[in-house]
Amino acid sequence: MRTKSEARRQTIVDAASAVFQETGFERASMAQIGERANCSKATLYSYFVSKEELFVEVVLTSTLAEFDALLGTLDTSYQDIARSLDGLGRGLLALLYSPQVRAGRRLIVADAGRAELGRRLYELGPARGEAAIAAYLAGAMERGLLRRAEPRVAASHLKGLLEAEWIDRFLFHVVDEVDEASLADTARRAVEAFLRAYAP
Repeated sequence: MRTKSEARRQTIVDAASAVFQETGFERASMAQIGERANCSKATLYSYFVSKEELFVEVVLTSTLAEFDALLGTLDTSYQDIARSLDGLGRGLLALLYSPQVRAGRRLIVADAGRAELGRRLYELGPARGEAAIAAYLAGAMERGLLRRAEPRVAASHLKGLLEAEWIDRFLFHVVDEVDEASLADTARRAVEAFLRAYAP
């Protein structure tokens, strides 16, 4: 029996990403992905049990590196927390409302019966991001730049403020795209409200 390999798995994810981008999630098929990855359907299904699971993996693979890079831009010297949070907010909104992440979130909401998919996406996406942002906010609290509070809750408040203007419009397909300038304005308003709420 052939063993699974990380290289083969990545080849499948790369092939799926290309097919999803070319045809969209709905029209993409596992047969197309298998052909692009040069593997049989049996091999493909031994790595991913469904097209939905594979799509979530594509979303995670494409966004985790971007999110890590975004976190790397946070000013850990805390010289200008407003500017740092504004940059984080703009970058986070651009990532959250990128076509692939929007599609992934909608898929999870629509396919509520697949709890394991939602849990995986949550743990590697929102939960991981919240923990990293909470750690940054905790540093600001220790320096007296923000009032003392539970950092995880503060991180949730920040994310909630950032998404408040757009989340329902996207989930209900009222809006499909938003320009960079609008996201920048949203980030500025959200950070201003957050800093007022958490002023020391």
